[in-house]
Amino acid sequence: MSSQPALFEVEATAVEMERLTLYALGEFQSRGLDLAERELALDRLLGAFKRASEKFGVVELTDEQIAESLAKLGAKVVEVPSFIAKHPFRVTVSRNLSEMANESYVQILENDQR
Repeated sequence: MSSQPALFEVEATAVEMERLTLYALGEFQSRGLDLAERELALDRLLGAFKRASEKFGVVELTDEQIAESLAKLGAKVVEVPSFIAKHPFRVTVSRNLSEMANESYVQILENDQR
């Protein structure tokens, strides 16, 4: 379900993907939702990733790109058969990654206010 880039949207680079992923995880937690040490279906995180893509003006990441970016940051990502879930990944974020995402999210918000 990949979307075509809008006129001013661009593909995310590797560095931006890490920043976008941390922002998405931090934004998810800012809504009062538990993340650390909890297995979640990727579906639960997609809204946060969509908002992060809009924030940074990049094309929304595919499920595979999100899973890859999460895994690179140290999250446990398990692929499940596609007949079980539309977005076939389960994600478990460590407490350290959860805290790092919170710090990154707060820092980005503070920089935006300057």
